Amino acid sequence: MNSPNDQLAYWLGRSAISRKELARRVQSKAQEWGQPNVAPNATRVRRWLEGETPRAPIPDILAGLFSDHFGFRVTTYDLGLGEGRSVDAALAYDPSFAATVEVVADLGRADVDRRKFLAAAPFAAVAGVGPSRDWLLNTLDQEPEPGPRVRLEDVSAVKNMFTTFQRMDIFQGGGSGRLVLAEYMNQHVYPLLRRSHDDDVRRALCEAAAEQTYLLGWMAYDSGEHSIAQRYLIQSLRLAEESRNAPLGAHVLAGMADQATLLGNPAEGRRLAQAGRQGLSRAESAACLADLWCLEARALALLDDKRAAARAVAQSERAYERVDHAAEPDWAEFIDPAYLHGEHANTFRDMGDAKAAEEHARRSIGHAHMQQRARRGAMSHAALAVSHLQRRELEAAHSAGLRTLKLSGQVKSSRAVEAVQDLQRRMQPFGSHRLVADFNEQARELIAAA
Repeated sequence: MNSPNDQLAYWLGRSAISRKELARRVQSKAQEWGQPNVAPNATRVRRWLEGETPRAPIPDILAGLFSDHFGFRVTTYDLGLGEGRSVDAALAYDPSFAATVEVVADLGRADVDRRKFLAAAPFAAVAGVGPSRDWLLNTLDQEPEPGPRVRLEDVSAVKNMFTTFQRMDIFQGGGSGRLVLAEYMNQHVYPLLRRSHDDDVRRALCEAAAEQTYLLGWMAYDSGEHSIAQRYLIQSLRLAEESRNAPLGAHVLAGMADQATLLGNPAEGRRLAQAGRQGLSRAESAACLADLWCLEARALALLDDKRAAARAVAQSERAYERVDHAAEPDWAEFIDPAYLHGEHANTFRDMGDAKAAEEHARRSIGHAHMQQRARRGAMSHAALAVSHLQRRELEAAHSAGLRTLKLSGQVKSSRAVEAVQDLQRRMQPFGSHRLVADFNEQARELIAAA
């Protein structure tokens, strides 16, 4: 026998909505979500209160209804109906704008309140293929919920916060401030999406929300929380489409490409980078184009297509020559010589071209040092160390490795720690050499802390 659902009873009582009225609202919301077969009655509501678990997507519909009623986010978890569909639904690119708003709001709340559960969800290896296709096809969407109108001033306040959080990521790492950003999005940004807007305001708001949802995904990616990152990136792509901002959508695809390649699927990484280039006009963001070519080169190197990888690096460099920094959006700030040369160093490292890898790594290190960017400096010093190892220059590799350790300790970034661990693996062929032992000893504290 089922136990009564006291949590659902609490929220229903607090709302003062009758069982019959709740059933009517569920049916209406279901039709809006494209679920015409959902048609409960008051008797069915009584059974839910007695402990019967409603079938999907009713838990999410109920969460949406109570959220609408109270003006703040109420989740399926709050209603005693489990985790809902936020984990799996966030992997989908929903053609409904209203449904997308519910999914991204649930995702943000789960990231703050039930982070361990969300982090345990798997990374879906080919989940980016469908969203990238749908973004290119520019799907038609539904209108948002009616309510108090959002003003351009509200959007400006959101956009002004983006630079603060982005610079926090660039200089301190993704582990610094991500949950603060998630809470800010939950409290101040995602609720705005559920209100009504003029067309211009709606596009601007979706653009601002897409930028910061991408940043949440990127911060999670830099912290090694790839299942969370993947879900944020897919929903950011959907919001970018709603904003009609092609460069922003291409930028999100670049992040998805980077993640796919890092996690061992360079073929999908290449496809995602190509999709971004296809949706991007060269005149709209030369910086984004440079990034997409850079990431395609990374994937091609791992696919052992050295000639194509070298061509992609050259295309990236040519695209960056056309960059007008004053015309580029704020989210493109990190696409600069420190970043691009660092990634090119990794491309040539994977191709086994130690000389070219060293050249690009040193360029990246120089720019990162001038900007005091510890994370980028750490990763490029790691690439430099590998270039020395490829030439059996252990003493030079040890020196660059120690610099990697020092800089990695200044940021909260799992990618920097992973670069250190990669160096440890690459030093193994040198056996018990005193320099290898020294590096491993000094790396132990950093890795333990991570």
